[in-house]
Amino acid sequence: MPVASERVALLYDKYADMLYRIAYSQLGSAHDAEDALQDVFTSFISADVDFASDEHEKAWFIRALVNRCHDHQRKAKHRTHDSIDDHGDIAAEDETEKTDSAQALAQLLSNLPEKIRSVIVLHYLEGYSVEEVARLTGTTSAAVKMRLSRGRAMIRKIGENNDV
Repeated sequence: MPVASERVALLYDKYADMLYRIAYSQLGSAHDAEDALQDVFTSFISADVDFASDEHEKAWFIRALVNRCHDHQRKAKHRTHDSIDDHGDIAAEDETEKTDSAQALAQLLSNLPEKIRSVIVLHYLEGYSVEEVARLTGTTSAAVKMRLSRGRAMIRKIGENNDV
């Protein structure tokens, strides 16, 4: 049974910005982030999921998005062609919309391993508690704390190497 379009529109308005930020931090490309977001809502429409609570609903969307980003990254490892995003002059229009600080943050995050990057984004940028991040990523609180610690150390090291 398809999901009512009004419900999809409400959920899109509610979660799209947050999900886009997470996808962009994971994938490093505006176009890939938009594709991942579209795929998640397409999955939602075809799955006809019933949620027990608002928290369950939000967790489902985040988990589905993170899984979609992982799928995209696995597929990207097998590509042999250049990405259009690798050519700054072609994608200049997209770049003009970003601020310098957002570009610097995206570059910094892209230097982190995916597992660490995802917990950093969810905890520090999206404001989730350690326990919530653990639930969303399917890990333990101890693993999240360790990844946050390692991520902070990596960021400090990157900053020292770049004399920031």
